[in-house]
Amino acid sequence: MADSSLPSPASTPSPTAQPSGGAVSVLDLAPVLPVVVVDDAEDAVPLARALVAGGLPAIEVTLRTAAAPEAIRAIGAAVPGAVVGAGTVLGPEHVDVAVDAGARFLVSPGWTDALLSAMRASGLPCLPGVSTASEVVALLERGVREMKFFPAQAAGGTAYLRSLYGPLPQVRFCPTGGIGPANAPEYLALPNVGCVGGSWMVPGDAVAARDWGRVERLAREAAALGDTVPSSTAPSSTATAVAPAVTPSGGTCR
Repeated sequence: MADSSLPSPASTPSPTAQPSGGAVSVLDLAPVLPVVVVDDAEDAVPLARALVAGGLPAIEVTLRTAAAPEAIRAIGAAVPGAVVGAGTVLGPEHVDVAVDAGARFLVSPGWTDALLSAMRASGLPCLPGVSTASEVVALLERGVREMKFFPAQAAGGTAYLRSLYGPLPQVRFCPTGGIGPANAPEYLALPNVGCVGGSWMVPGDAVAARDWGRVERLAREAAALGDTVPSSTAPSSTATAVAPAVTPSGGTCR
């Protein structure tokens, strides 16, 4: 089994099948996982630098545009503080694209056995998407304990996640979809939420204007959301100069 975890910043080993003593989950890197759509690969590096400078080192680049693979590759090569992953992974072919681009983790809006098998074969930590209790239980049967909850607001929001915690306390989620700075603290206060995903810190007009200062400010505000929840459940909001490498620690993809 594996999950979306990273060893401590002191070292950056390649992904391994078993956790190290300093393993840290992707869900614990920061309270918010930016979900980024890149239309122009030239924007990828300054965008990622702004997010990391603002305290959000984990970055999900969605495979929705032709520029996405090159964006992932560029961020991995030029932004040492970033842990860049691929999002909107819909099938085995997307897994291949993500691996070839150098993605450090994988995120999908849903899952099938074929997709889960491909994710496991990649050796990368991943967050398969769920929106029902049955899907959660099915992933638990396959050894998965960290998942994306999508679309979060439309699928029941905090009330639904709170209800899942009673019978399924061993599962942790990254809710994504309909989440912004106003309701993110409600999600982060739940014991089964590690972080939330969202795009509000990378607004389209700021990216189009290449206003990286604004992106950094919004990222810093998002990272500070972790300060509003109890320390026992709040993920870290501190970026490191050199990003930790993704390693599994016991629950997501393998």
